[in-house]
Amino acid sequence: MSDETPICSAKGCRADAVWVLAWNNPKIHTPERRKTWLACDEHREHLSQFLGVRGFLKDVVPLVEWESRETPAS
Repeated sequence: MSDETPICSAKGCRADAVWVLAWNNPKIHTPERRKTWLACDEHREHLSQFLGVRGFLKDVVPLVEWESRETPAS
């Protein structure tokens, strides 16, 4: 894992990310594939709505929970 602090994916935002928005575009991705955007508290709802109205949003998870899913237990 990188030592860099994850940053929000909203255009122009440099705030620390605290949410992971997991999504996929069913026209180009297989059903199990998950792309991710990161969001700060301020932009979580806006980014979720952007993905949601397109039918892309699959899950919104706190970043710490997502990272614990991605890191295999020792």
